[in-house]
Amino acid sequence: MTYRPICRVLAFVLFIAVVSAIASAVPNQPKKLKIYISVDMEGVVGTVTPDQLAPNGFEYQRFRDFMTKETLAAISAAKEMGATEILVSDSHGNGENLLIEQFPKDVRIVRSWGRPLGMMAGIDSTFDAILFIGYHASTGNTRGVIAHTFSSSHFTRVVLNGKEVSEGSFNAAIAGHFGVPVVMMSGDDAALAEVWSQIGNIEGAETKKTLGFNSAITLTPEVSYELIGQKVKAALGRLSDFKPYVVKTPVTLDVTFKNYRPVEMLTYLHSIQRVDSHTVRFVGKDMIEIADFVDFLGYSPDLAP
Repeated sequence: MTYRPICRVLAFVLFIAVVSAIASAVPNQPKKLKIYISVDMEGVVGTVTPDQLAPNGFEYQRFRDFMTKETLAAISAAKEMGATEILVSDSHGNGENLLIEQFPKDVRIVRSWGRPLGMMAGIDSTFDAILFIGYHASTGNTRGVIAHTFSSSHFTRVVLNGKEVSEGSFNAAIAGHFGVPVVMMSGDDAALAEVWSQIGNIEGAETKKTLGFNSAITLTPEVSYELIGQKVKAALGRLSDFKPYVVKTPVTLDVTFKNYRPVEMLTYLHSIQRVDSHTVRFVGKDMIEIADFVDFLGYSPDLAP
């Protein structure tokens, strides 16, 4: 009778040993790290005038290559830090700037317009971190190179819940809706200072120092690629330090236009309030509704197929 408890103990010990041996024989599965990269062009190294920004500019073809290589530097660094899935959003101009043939086979790319959530199309709660490449300062910034917010032709101010925002902080708020933090941004010194004041101390790659609206002291492309890679690695190396940028709901959006006619026409919609001669207000239940409304403001009849 005294042997039975001993046998049970030995059997249990043997069972634990077998389970441990099996577990050690199975390789550890790497943790999935899903990264979203939104890419603009005004903040890309060397970019200072419209000559670099649109297909009819004499430097555009070279600078879309710089834009592509800055993005590739971010992708390479993210992969070195364990990224297993990457979605890139081509978020400048016509949305067809990045040279997609240069990208790794496993990277997906969002191209062209219109698309839900604009510069953040495709974002959802499954992502772990957001990177902004080539971003610029807001339209209210007196220092940024080619500073504007969504439309340099139409908007003079974009405000969320009483605070003026840049494209960086607006897009960070979209990411925050899904619980995803922005961890790194590249652009000029004014753009970085602005986003730090709005969403917190993310990693920043300063590609140039602004001298004026169309002038800057710039890094060379190769140095920019290296710096972006370093900052991406630094950001993903301390991923737990970052928190999503979440705005209070419902969200109040104020947009000020350069001209009064769009304001007059928009107030025919009963959900839109006219704040003054050049400003409209829209209240959305969350950042998704706000983003949809901003996309609607960008509609132009010449977009019709």
